[in-house]
Amino acid sequence: MPKINGNEIRPGNVLEHNGGLWAAVKVEHVKPGKGGAFAQVELRNLRNGTKLNERFRSADKVERVRLEQKDQQFLYENDGMLVFMDAETYEQIELPAELLGERRPFLQDGMTIVVEFYENEALNATLPQKVTCKVVETEPVVKGQTAANSFKPAVLDNGVKVMVPPFIAQDEMIVVNTETMEYSERA
Repeated sequence: MPKINGNEIRPGNVLEHNGGLWAAVKVEHVKPGKGGAFAQVELRNLRNGTKLNERFRSADKVERVRLEQKDQQFLYENDGMLVFMDAETYEQIELPAELLGERRPFLQDGMTIVVEFYENEALNATLPQKVTCKVVETEPVVKGQTAANSFKPAVLDNGVKVMVPPFIAQDEMIVVNTETMEYSERA
């Protein structure tokens, strides 16, 4: 398995750390005034869901696990479990809803996502990078307010709040980046 440096860890990477498989949920690169830079990484155990905060310096080497990726179609949610179907074999699998974390609202009916398997065990799910959503609530456009690079809050049809440019109006379709949870472009 390939080893990567601590500063190369990205959200969604799966690492072998302390004898378990961990997914990087949040990665924050910190450069303190004194001392070397490091990556503050929030890890989630893929098997039991426990969380761990670790610091990785750029000199630290971590095992990055390669998982087999398969496209799965989202069918429905049942008691906190998300049910997916393999488009080729029509096999159904269940994954816990908390696996997607704060990105869960972006999962739409019939959406195809990538599910990662480690030795036939479904461990991780990745949403498409860009998802189209409808703005259901935002402030009206104010003329003359577009000179500065300003953003205004908007509520999407899935309940998520994002910041959008001033020209975006209510009931407009926008594209949201699911990795950064930010406005990307008009749909």
